[in-house]
Amino acid sequence: MNNSFDVIIVGAGFAGMAMLHRVRQMGLTARVVERADDVGGTWYWNRYPGARCDVESMEYSYQFDDALQQEWEWTERYAAQPEILRYANHVADRFDLRRDIDFDTSVTSATFDESSERWSVTVEPTVDSSVGSSTIDARFFILAVGCLSSTNLPEFDGHTSFTGETYHTGQWPHEGVDFAGKRVGVIGTGSSAIQSIPIIAEQAADLTVFQRTANYAVPAHNGPLDPSYVADVKENYADFRAQNALQSGAFGSRLGRTDASALSVSDAERQAAYEERWSQGGFAFMRAFGDLSLNADSNATAAAFVRRKIAEIVVDPATAELLTPKQTIGCKRLCVDTGYFETFNRDDVTLVDVSDGPIERLTPRGLIAGGIEYELDTIVFATGFDAMTGSILRIDIRGRAGIGIGDAWEAGPITYLGLSVAGFPNMFTISGPGSPSVLTNMIVSIEQHVGWIGDCIEHLGANGNTTIEATASAADTWVDHVNGIADMTLFTGCNSWYLGANIPGKKRVFMPLLGYPPYVEICEQVVADGYVGFAIDGAAVPAGSSS
Repeated sequence: MNNSFDVIIVGAGFAGMAMLHRVRQMGLTARVVERADDVGGTWYWNRYPGARCDVESMEYSYQFDDALQQEWEWTERYAAQPEILRYANHVADRFDLRRDIDFDTSVTSATFDESSERWSVTVEPTVDSSVGSSTIDARFFILAVGCLSSTNLPEFDGHTSFTGETYHTGQWPHEGVDFAGKRVGVIGTGSSAIQSIPIIAEQAADLTVFQRTANYAVPAHNGPLDPSYVADVKENYADFRAQNALQSGAFGSRLGRTDASALSVSDAERQAAYEERWSQGGFAFMRAFGDLSLNADSNATAAAFVRRKIAEIVVDPATAELLTPKQTIGCKRLCVDTGYFETFNRDDVTLVDVSDGPIERLTPRGLIAGGIEYELDTIVFATGFDAMTGSILRIDIRGRAGIGIGDAWEAGPITYLGLSVAGFPNMFTISGPGSPSVLTNMIVSIEQHVGWIGDCIEHLGANGNTTIEATASAADTWVDHVNGIADMTLFTGCNSWYLGANIPGKKRVFMPLLGYPPYVEICEQVVADGYVGFAIDGAAVPAGSSS
């Protein structure tokens, strides 16, 4: 068995599959290591009721192969998890990707050997522990672990005492969960909760939702795709993709955006604009005006509109008030829902505010919050993820001089372009912290990173170079740039997982970069300047160089 490769890729989600395909096209050998038993990444793990993409399906797909995008048929405006997973499996089958993937295998450590200038990677099976660990090595080590793949499971006091069933939305059983006749508690009201609560409510005997922070949600208005729309997109896919790439989030060009300030029009015009966006559904709502993420007064008009909608939908005034967000709209990820607020009009659904009376502990019969015990048969933790860094930091990664990634990131994640870490040669992060990633159509960002990494590896080969890594100064400057852009907006105005605020003890650094088009331009300019900001074979590329 061959244990030496040109490239080792961690993860077989959309990033890992695309990277494997590109590496093969380059004529290099590769091994993908995946802890699940099949492809799919986040869509393999997140099988909770109602799991669905919030980017429209005609946009949420690969574009590296025209035949692939022409042959695949999406059925709904927003694809559900089973359909997305079928698409991932179709891609794996079509390009015979599985023959280079080790499933049911985890990477426990990765060490850069300075003498051989190769990465030594320790892997171990996730199913059969009797096999033990083994070592593989490669010149390049690529992390395609996903931004939302390391689940956040709070350890409440007494968390092992509860005698009922517990589930996390990010690690949902493949066989599904039967809630019939059950008293169910859902902890959290983020995106996965907002998607799952309406469906769980239909199945359970009664549902209790424990909410710390109310979230904004706009309707999806999901439904079957119009065949004429699909045909038009497929006929003009290249232009469709190009127009989306010009959008800040690399999606949504067909619904457009208004550049005018929300304060530049009359109240009647403003309300009409919001109504139109509300009826369109999805993230287009925040494109009603050009300054909703920049001007607090403009943002307040959008927030007020959604709050009024909540008050109109939810019958009980006290419940409506609890469901009404107080923070800036958009500083936390905007949620896209189907019947979420309407669910709280059901007699068998109860909302519990835990912002002032927090969950104190779990008990054998349920949990105690605000001094009251709630008896439950099942608890669903919709508590999100250790976003962007969690899946990287759980691997013992060591670069030059044995420095660990945790030590290098002690003050928060520091990357250059979200692609490279100083002191970790030939290691790349796909959609890593410091890149647009979670603020974009992820597949578009993934393919841009895959293309950049592939071109970089080819550049090294063509020029007889061995290693490449970010310089510390470039990485520090880049982190300042990412946070400087964020500070110009309203995104930093509330505690969100963009800042790591959902993880106790995690350093507060704004991790994703706002603005896909300018980011792409910067990446292209870095290449045009001979990979400025990087050290090649240990020597920093001087400013003014050209490739």
